[in-house]
Amino acid sequence: MIHILVVFFIVLSDQLTKLWILRNFNLYESLEVIPGFFSITYITNTGAAFGFLSGDYGVWRQVFFVTVGACALGFMAYTFKQFKEEGPIFAMALSLIAGGAIGNLIDRLRFGSVVDFLDFYINKHHWPAFNVADSAITVGVGLFLLGHFTRKTDDH
Repeated sequence: MIHILVVFFIVLSDQLTKLWILRNFNLYESLEVIPGFFSITYITNTGAAFGFLSGDYGVWRQVFFVTVGACALGFMAYTFKQFKEEGPIFAMALSLIAGGAIGNLIDRLRFGSVVDFLDFYINKHHWPAFNVADSAITVGVGLFLLGHFTRKTDDH
């Protein structure tokens, strides 16, 4: 049950923060929060992580990203029990990844792109903007890798 709550919390917090951005910022509008380091900047990402495939326009891009997202969620649901038996870190990792994937999938279905707004930079060097869903996916992948590299195997 905790894992369903984690997924729900990620989706809810992701969608609420994006709603706040949509209501309070114009596209490309930016608010400097920490000078020289962090701004809230409303942009959209038509591609995948870090803008991958963002220049490819048309319905096929949309179909591709929605299909990939749905397949990834299906795979996670299918393998959840197996990974849960490996340990709680794997179940939590999949919950975070699933919550983030659902949050971004909702954007793709609603807008055809993902709303991003967390903009970190040093001087003119920017990290690609991201959102709560992206953060959850990143932390989930990190937990999954941590679990993989620290688990005990039957070999030793």
